[in-house]
Amino acid sequence: MRPVSYALALMMAASPALADTKFEQIKIEAGAALYDAECRRCHASDTDHESYGPPLENVLGRGAGTYPDYDYSIALEASGIVWTPAALRAWMEDNTGFMPGTKMRHVGIEDRTVQDFILAYLASLSTRDPKKISD
Repeated sequence: MRPVSYALALMMAASPALADTKFEQIKIEAGAALYDAECRRCHASDTDHESYGPPLENVLGRGAGTYPDYDYSIALEASGIVWTPAALRAWMEDNTGFMPGTKMRHVGIEDRTVQDFILAYLASLSTRDPKKISD
């Protein structure tokens, strides 16, 4: 093991909080890259950029079909769903099966690890307290 890697491993072992923070940051960075590859072509991550779909900043905890001035499908607007991590995971995996009648094309992100990383990234874009968003 290289000295720098060994020192980092010792620091992380000595400080679980540091390890958790570092691992969470890695998940967010991986999620950002996966989001760029799978989602960004239609969804901006923030309100500063235009997109085909509604921006996903603060999507966790938001009611489905409620972003202002976006023309949602009737199915999504009337769903009553709140975007929890579980609902977003189901949406990413099979949005047309999860919500028949939606206007969004099927994405089909079935890999749960990829979903986890994208969810970590989306959580990083939220100003809401994630502890108050339950599945």
